[in-house]
Amino acid sequence: MDTPISTATPKTPRWLRGAFGRGVLWLLFLGPFFFLSYGFANQHAARMDTAIGVGNLVFAWERGIPLWPWTILPYWSIDLLYGFAFLCCRDKAATNRLGKRLLSAQLICVACFLLWPLRFTFARPPLEDLSGALFNALASFDLPYNQAPSLHIALLVIVWRQFATFATVRFARGLIHAWALLIGLSVLTTWQHHFIDVPTGLAAGLFCLWLWPEQGKTPLEKAVTRRPPLALRYLVAALLLLAAAIALGGIGLFLCWPALSLALVAFNYAWAGAAGFQKQDGRHTLAAKWLFAPYMLGAWINSRLWTRRDSAPSLIGGGIWLGRLPTAREFAAWARQRNGAVALFDLTAELPAPKLPAEAAYMSLPCLDLAPVPASIPSDACLLDAVKRLAALRRARPDCEIWIACALGVSRSASVVAAWLCATTGPSASVQEAVEQIRRARPSIVIGQGSLASLEKFALLTMTEALCKPNAPPSKDYGENISEGG
Repeated sequence: MDTPISTATPKTPRWLRGAFGRGVLWLLFLGPFFFLSYGFANQHAARMDTAIGVGNLVFAWERGIPLWPWTILPYWSIDLLYGFAFLCCRDKAATNRLGKRLLSAQLICVACFLLWPLRFTFARPPLEDLSGALFNALASFDLPYNQAPSLHIALLVIVWRQFATFATVRFARGLIHAWALLIGLSVLTTWQHHFIDVPTGLAAGLFCLWLWPEQGKTPLEKAVTRRPPLALRYLVAALLLLAAAIALGGIGLFLCWPALSLALVAFNYAWAGAAGFQKQDGRHTLAAKWLFAPYMLGAWINSRLWTRRDSAPSLIGGGIWLGRLPTAREFAAWARQRNGAVALFDLTAELPAPKLPAEAAYMSLPCLDLAPVPASIPSDACLLDAVKRLAALRRARPDCEIWIACALGVSRSASVVAAWLCATTGPSASVQEAVEQIRRARPSIVIGQGSLASLEKFALLTMTEALCKPNAPPSKDYGENISEGG
């Protein structure tokens, strides 16, 4: 008799099913990929150096950086932490995110090594004992190339973030921060990298954190609300800053930071939308905070200059106020005058929210500036989302006075207030009447043709949807976005 052939699919071993097994698989891929790609870039630069020569980028003051042989220990420790970082992943999603970040860092840095190879110029004296053995082991694999951006620093940023997020005890977090700083310093005190490699490595690491965020969607996903023409302006400004940085050289190279910031803003307007700024509960992620810092500073200064004579909010009616994004002091003073429940509805994507009094409510819907959105069914259309969120806030706090804010308090927030008036007044109210009511209270508002068209579409929706009826059931999706200040 023939033996029956089993068609059962072999089961995956239990240890490979969870986060640990997924981490092992990532390490089995990343380890060989690192040695192959990094080694190839090193050999490529060595061949170029022999054939036509390889440049270097070093500041004169770097001659004063001391050689501390003992710092080769923290320098090498990144290899151990690289593997242990996967043990800090609580689930498979976190493991995959860490793997994607590490892989992205290697791809970005190796691509840069191949495109513009640089050479380290300091000659390290012979060393003995344990430090000498560790330096010799490093030299057997690592040639004096693969400089900017420092892959060591880029990986450190990612691993540092992973350990710091996992640690909950303050003392443990302090140790993690201290050791990470020591590793970062060691790339200079072991004479492995020049200074320019450090900030470029930081930028590469932060970019990978931004590319694969812990919450929300990746900026690689295409947004509904975009503004390609405005993206082109930001891109041109970024290229001009980059050209100036290259022309000036020296300290002028730091213009690369605002150039990178504006280039990412251009990407947000062309593709990622407001989600690219990664603002959550009024605060930006660590990566977004640093990558967009020059742009955010410029946006904040611009908002203060334009509204220096119009800093106070304007009462539109029904407990709705319209104004610029306030400072903590401005909102606290306004809240004291109200003597009741207050809330801030924040529509900015590019500015952090102020610290609010403990009793104040906070709700946000990050929207791109100068980018009218369709008031149609897509869930991320600002007008429809904003009105639903306002309705949820009104149901939760019927007597609450709400400060609706954007950077200047004249465009995004004015459009949302107009949509709210159309929705609450009823089908008989026209968009023009709503806009005129707002303009009487705040003459500086600017609602362009694109926003007016969106408002007209939204007004049609109010005839078919009960968006803001007092007896409408609370919306779980929007009600959960209400948070207390603090």
